[in-house]
Amino acid sequence: LERFAFDSICRVALGEDPACLVEDSMAAPGRSAEFMRAFNDAQNAVMARFMSPVNSLWRLKRLLNVEPERRMRSALGTIHGYAGRIVRERRQRRSEVGVACRDDFLSRFAAAGEHSDESLRDVVTNFLLAGRDTTSSALSWFFWLVSTRPDVEDRIVREVRAVRASSHQGSITGAATFSVDELRDMHYLHAAITESMRLYPPVAMDTHGCREDDFLPDGTFIGKGWLISYSAYAMAQMEDIWDKDCELFKPERWLGEDGAFRPESPFKYPIFHAGPRMCLGKEMAYIQMKSVVACVLERFSFRFVGSERRPGLVLSLTLRMEGGLSMQV
Repeated sequence: LERFAFDSICRVALGEDPACLVEDSMAAPGRSAEFMRAFNDAQNAVMARFMSPVNSLWRLKRLLNVEPERRMRSALGTIHGYAGRIVRERRQRRSEVGVACRDDFLSRFAAAGEHSDESLRDVVTNFLLAGRDTTSSALSWFFWLVSTRPDVEDRIVREVRAVRASSHQGSITGAATFSVDELRDMHYLHAAITESMRLYPPVAMDTHGCREDDFLPDGTFIGKGWLISYSAYAMAQMEDIWDKDCELFKPERWLGEDGAFRPESPFKYPIFHAGPRMCLGKEMAYIQMKSVVACVLERFSFRFVGSERRPGLVLSLTLRMEGGLSMQV
């Protein structure tokens, strides 16, 4: 799922397909696989800095070149090299006479002429971080949850097949994928994915810095320079927010009496944040996740291969699943 999401965000944001999903795992790793490993190493090192009981300990480790800072230095070299190559190629392509300008996000940033190569490199890194890790985390937890609930899986499959039938005169073997309009008609699937992200939010913890003295809506004072964090994961377990059945996987809580999806306030459900800094990729993420789920569950059923216990949680910048997700297809 990470490799799929990486290919997808590269195509949309950067205008290139690294074909990471189809790389032969037995062959020598390509540049994209190398980049993905470096990305994971960098994220783990960043989390180690956050979790350290001594704020500046990581600086000493970096000075002494010990783990995990030694791995972080190597990872940053790979990440900057990969992103920098994309930026250089895009700059060169734009300068060549007769080469049509692409319509991806990076080309638009480059066309503005306001960004240095270093700034564009950071744009590339940001897109890849946001596009790869969040959707792959959300889908992993979703497929695990659904594998434990055959009733939910059955209802999703029936909805997907009904949409397929209405679009292809009863044929279930029509197009390989679904149109955006077809995906929007899948209200129960939308509810199931939303409920899955409520229980296992891709970004389980979010932290913000306060630029000036301020007050929260309940009157709590926040001083200039303070850091304030909230946990969407913890909020999902609170009865005063989600009622006494808060720990249950219950897609129906998102549906109205007419069966249509009914959203909640983003301040109650801050998975895509809230206010003026709502996630720009929210709609794209839903379309991508619904497309993957609909296409896969239309053809296959999955059962979790493991104990009856939930897979382990790994808190990185996103909420990862320990050891990946082993499934019987």
